[in-house]
This record gives sequence, structure tokens and C-alpha cells, in this order.
Amino acid sequence: MKLHRTLLFTGTILALGLGGKPAAAASLNETAQEWRATLVSKILPYWHDTAQDTKNGGYLLADDLKGRGQATEKQLVSQARMIWGFAHAHRKGFSDERRDYLKAAAQGYRFLLAHFRDAEHGGYYWKTDLAGKVTNDRKIVYGQSFVIYALVEYHRASGDAEALRHARDLYQVLQGRSHDPRHGGWVEHFERNWTPLKPRDPKAEVEVAGLRSANTHLHLMEALTELYLDTGDKAVRKSLIEAVKINCEYFYPRNAGQSAFHRQPDWKPVTDPRSAGLSYGHNVEFAWLMAAAEKALGRRPSWAHFYAHLDHALKYGWDPLFGGLYALGEGDKPATKTDKVWWVQSEMMACLTDALLHKDDPAYAEALEQLLRFVAAYQADPRDGIWLDTVTATGQPKSTGKAHSWKANYHDVRAIVKFIEAFPPKK
Repeated sequence: MKLHRTLLFTGTILALGLGGKPAAAASLNETAQEWRATLVSKILPYWHDTAQDTKNGGYLLADDLKGRGQATEKQLVSQARMIWGFAHAHRKGFSDERRDYLKAAAQGYRFLLAHFRDAEHGGYYWKTDLAGKVTNDRKIVYGQSFVIYALVEYHRASGDAEALRHARDLYQVLQGRSHDPRHGGWVEHFERNWTPLKPRDPKAEVEVAGLRSANTHLHLMEALTELYLDTGDKAVRKSLIEAVKINCEYFYPRNAGQSAFHRQPDWKPVTDPRSAGLSYGHNVEFAWLMAAAEKALGRRPSWAHFYAHLDHALKYGWDPLFGGLYALGEGDKPATKTDKVWWVQSEMMACLTDALLHKDDPAYAEALEQLLRFVAAYQADPRDGIWLDTVTATGQPKSTGKAHSWKANYHDVRAIVKFIEAFPPKK
């Protein structure tokens, strides 16, 4: 692994065009252009050329640093995220004569509607096989959120009014089937016909049946933000206000050390030790998504709340030696799990970018530069720029997946685009 790490370091630095130059000597504007070049020449082409199922439609996600595997399923979250990623790439102007990212999104969109959408009960199934035969027909709200997110972005990229209609239809289904009128928030796990799963039912697969999760409510807020921006619908606005309030009050309070993974349906704390702790990646992701939601609502973002979560992550979850954000912690204590996961680095990149857009702070700029150096040196495969799933605190590969049912072109592509747009070339 030492040899691989050395090669990864050297190759990625060259691939990003840094040529060994200390990052401090390069402005963030210059660094952003180097990342843009990698996105255009390597990262987006990788997803376009390797992940599309040219036989059945949709996407095949089974790649590892050690070699390409054989996909065995198509899962709702990753299929929706791939649609979003390609639509976003096209909307941001990255399609060219060789690679049409809108077409890559369109074929996934057609597969989603043909094979995942439940025309009888509403909502979208959890899994299909490679040909599109449903293998798990449960309705999991975490996955439904990403369908809304993908449909809105595909509508923006394509101009297809039907895509936005499908997003609005799914929102209506969720409000009718999943929203809790008594306590607020959304029930998260259902059978196909929207019968709630029993508490702790292992069939939930994502989070814990019977509880409310920070993860689901965060991503539902993310989806509602985009749906409201494109529709201006009063009901969606009301739901978005509710989602922001729930996230700020129960899951990601201003005292960031008191963040919670789960709550009871009546919002009382969960005492099960399996629900203890916090995720630095989710906390900083919440911070910038909260600000985005508040902007969509026409409010001034709650910057004090935003910086409380960013500063907590930097104080307790940050690696001052190598750079990068650790995975897990507990309260106002040092991190309990120091692995560095690709999506956690992505969300820290996005959060630091938004922090610097709001105010110029040398400490945040230094953290962002250090994060970018770490990813370039230790997490990105120099051959194609794709970030490895997980590395240790010191950059040793730990989980070498590049594409799988939980890893698509969403977190890192989104963060890179935010970064390069925030720091355009200096004139």
C-alpha cells in the first residue's frame, strides 16, 4: 500500500497540473482551474464512458481500484444521483461533441420511469435487477428525495415539463402517504402500498424503521429546496419551511455537538447507543444546504448557525497534519473514527467554498487548500480523477471502491462544480 500511496500522490499531483508547486503559492482561482481541467478531461468522461448500461438503460456501478466488477443490482438512490449528475454537467456547459451528458441523463431518466415508478401506488421502488425487474418494492423516503432532486435537475437541463410534473406528483404522494400531520416531519419506511414498516424492521435498509432520521430529513430539505425554486408552489414552500425547522431544531441544532442521528416520532431523544454520536460530513452538508434552503425561501441565511457547524467540524473533526475531515465524533470531543470518506471530503469542500463566498477568511481558505491537497495526493485515482471510497487518516487506501450502489457522480462532482464556479479565472 505504501508504493500505491506514493504513486497515487505523484500521479495525482501531475494529473491536476500542480507540478509539485506548493498549494500556498497558487491562488484558489488557479487551483480551481486545475480542478476544472480534471473534471472536464477525466472525471466526467469516466462516468460517461464506464457507468452507462447501453443494453438495458440506467447505470451499472461496480468499479474498484483493484479492477472492474460486475454490477448485480440497480438501486434507486444511485440511479437518481447519476441522472442528477449528468443533467447537472450538461446544464453547467460540460457537454461536447464527444460526450453528450444530457443524453446520458435522458436514458437514465427513461429507465427510472419505466422500471422504478409505481403507477399503481405512487412513489418509486427501492431496487431492480439489471434489466429493470423489481427486486425490492419497498418505498423508502430517503430514496424518494433523490428522485425529486434528479427530476428537477433533469427538467432544468432538458426543458422537459413532464420531468417537473413527475417531481410534483411524487411530492404529493409523499405529503399524502409519508407526512406526519400530528408530530410533523415524515415517516421514512414503507411497504409497496405505503403501509409503514414495523419499528426496527431490518427491511428498512437505510436508517432505522420507526424513527426519524437526520439523513432523510436533510436530503428531503435538499430536494424541496430545488422543487420550490422551480415551481414556487405554496404547499412546497410550507413543507420546505417545516423541513428547515426540523433540521435546525432536532437534528442539527446551533450547538453542533448536540447533533443527533435519530429522533423518536414525537421528536424525543433516542437513547439507544447505536444512535449516539454525530457525522462531521452530515453536519457541514447541513450547514450549506440550510443556507441554500433559506435563500430559496427569500430569507437571510442563518450564518451563525452555519459557522457553528463548520467551526465545530474544524475544531473536533479536522486533521491538522494531513488535512481532510474525519468521519465520526461524539459531542465536543475528538473524533472517534478518523477514516476519510469521499463524500465527507466533498461536503467539506462545498461548505468551505460557501463560507469563503460569504466572507474572506484566511483560516477557511487554508483549510480548503489543505483539503484539496489531501484529496489530490491520497484519495483521487490519478488515472481518471475518481475519488476512492475511504482512506485512513494518513491516506492509506481502506475501501477502494470507485463506483457502487452508494457511490455515484453526485457528492464530488457537485462540490467540484461549486468550487470552480466560486473561484473563476482572475482577469
